[in-house]
Amino acid sequence: MLYQSDTLTLMQLDDGIAEIRFGNLGSVNKFDRCTLVSFQQALAILQDLSGLTGLILSHNKKDFMVGADINEFLPKFALPDEELSQWLHQANQIFNSLEDLPVPTISVMGGFVLGGGCECVLATDFRISDSSLKIGLPEVKLGIMPGFGGSVRLPRLIGADNALMWITTGKHHHAEQALKDGVLDAIVATEHRHQAAVKMLQQANQLGWQQRRAAKKAPLCLSNIEATMCFSTANAMVAAKAGPHYPAPVTAVTAMQQAAGMSRDEALAIENQHFVRLAKTHVARALVGIYLNDQQLKQSAKKLTANSQKVQSLAVLGAGIMGGGIAYQGASKRLNVVMKDIQPDALHLGMSEANTLLNKQIKRGKLTSHQLGETLARITPSLNYDSVKNAQVVIEAVVENPKIKAQVLAETEQHIGVDSVLVSNTSTIPIGLLAQSLARPEQFCGMHFFNPVHRMPLVEVIRGPETSQACVEQVVALAIQLGKSPVVVNDCPGFFVNRVLFPYFFGFARLIAAGVDFAHIDRVMEQQFGWPMGPAYLLDVVGIDTAHHAGAVMAQGYPTRMQPQQDSCIDLFFEAQKYGQKSGEGFYQYHLDSKGRPAKKRSDAAYELLAQHFSSDASLSDDTIIDYLMVPLVNEVLHCLDEQIVASAAEADIALVYGLGFPPFRGGPIAWLQHIGLDQFIAKADALAALGPLYQVPASLRERAASGTDFY
Repeated sequence: MLYQSDTLTLMQLDDGIAEIRFGNLGSVNKFDRCTLVSFQQALAILQDLSGLTGLILSHNKKDFMVGADINEFLPKFALPDEELSQWLHQANQIFNSLEDLPVPTISVMGGFVLGGGCECVLATDFRISDSSLKIGLPEVKLGIMPGFGGSVRLPRLIGADNALMWITTGKHHHAEQALKDGVLDAIVATEHRHQAAVKMLQQANQLGWQQRRAAKKAPLCLSNIEATMCFSTANAMVAAKAGPHYPAPVTAVTAMQQAAGMSRDEALAIENQHFVRLAKTHVARALVGIYLNDQQLKQSAKKLTANSQKVQSLAVLGAGIMGGGIAYQGASKRLNVVMKDIQPDALHLGMSEANTLLNKQIKRGKLTSHQLGETLARITPSLNYDSVKNAQVVIEAVVENPKIKAQVLAETEQHIGVDSVLVSNTSTIPIGLLAQSLARPEQFCGMHFFNPVHRMPLVEVIRGPETSQACVEQVVALAIQLGKSPVVVNDCPGFFVNRVLFPYFFGFARLIAAGVDFAHIDRVMEQQFGWPMGPAYLLDVVGIDTAHHAGAVMAQGYPTRMQPQQDSCIDLFFEAQKYGQKSGEGFYQYHLDSKGRPAKKRSDAAYELLAQHFSSDASLSDDTIIDYLMVPLVNEVLHCLDEQIVASAAEADIALVYGLGFPPFRGGPIAWLQHIGLDQFIAKADALAALGPLYQVPASLRERAASGTDFY
């Protein structure tokens, strides 16, 4: 033993080979301050060690290194530019000292090797892993770029084109792809990795370790023409894909292009400059905030479900698109699912939905035909209640009608065990109202999935007035099993996500009434604010009939703020039976494209219908259009926080990013509010106060602004 700390051990092996084994006392290995310091000290010992012939980097946990500790490093982003740059330089000196050791080096890996962990192994001469490897540089997903040499070493190792793809997408890659691209030198069975590493070090001269190292420290081998073509093409493609709101991928391309003709140390200085610039952007703060909120959500759910049993048997009532989607999700996560309906045609639709989703996985190469068959076999379609009697959890997913839901729930309760949990997949109907029909309301809660179920990560778990804590814990545990991010909210009409969405829709209706073109509104909210769909398009996708009925529920629940205006555009389209995508026409017309997906185009009929009721000559600024929509949404989020419908600003932000597609680069509604400033937001709201109660900011916000108290 040459050196030991709480994060790693340095050992002397046979034949002059040394080994640094990462082993954090915590649950995972990560490059926190202690690990970096220990790593630096271990490398300093090796630099003075006589008889050293090679170095192995290894790990004693499932994952080699999950990356940097973002909780610890985030405060450094707030440092003055010079101090942040100096910190990065010092960290890079550690990795340089690894790369500059006078002996060959090899990394032995498995599990996740991400971010700083990936940049660390790029500094060694060889890399081997077992088949469990997942390696990558995900920094652009946090609004930054590699800062520990990743943008310098990776293109010199695997070529500029491959490196650009790795860095600008932020994806992690499995062992086979890493081997194909040249990041890995070999894939070895777990039990043979160490032996293989020793053998490679012994053969390092034949394998050309010094030539490999020299190539990583030299300029890229690209002619001027090759460099221009490579980086110009990448810039255009990345800019088109990332869009104007996400500067990190384009900045990474620029940094790599500027550094292409430089040596390692010169190139690292370029990377340093661009990293510092990105770390200071609101986008980086927002995306890091989402990551931290997500981690907080996962930790809360883990604590909440510490004593919960895993669900083995699940039943879904209702075999429509939602029911079929939930059944598919359960079966794909290896749960046995009964899908019950009263109509054979509905069961066929539900099974077809599951089969369609599975076939898409096959086309993407993520599933085999055999696995498709196994997954479908886990779904049992049924027409009778006998099939659900042994289910641990039963999810009702029938039509969004309180009378029908209450009837189905009451019938189901009579056929399941007293310990079984009954759940309603409702989007707006209060759980307390539905519970009135039940004998065991303590075993009942809400579980609001978002459509499409297989793609949307959020599930709202709604605690009713009489729901037991054990029931909530069981449903949260189920949501995690289904691969979802559960947010526990308290009961009210619309719960959290839909409750704050409808003021946004009502703001849209006021813009239409004022004579603003809905297509222009959509362009502003998509291209400038960053929503994936503008409000008119979103209404068409949700279904204008669904929005009409849900709006009535919201108006009943919040009569002061959410009474719809006379001749609301939502009501007009509903009465004209223009329901959006499901009917082929709403604000837009829809036809199936070459891939069978609904594509929208201009609808003259929509403009004619609106012209019968509203003028169309309004000229509002784009900023005013944004305020019409976002002020009511943010105000309602604040009301939900005041009423403790949602527990924290962090959960509110993550719920709207995951559930509605709130622009991630803005961090969520509260992060956006805090970024523009509480006083500025209050001024925006006050300027629109004549529009009604939806635009009145809660008193709590004025108090917070006066005291200078932030939400985060």
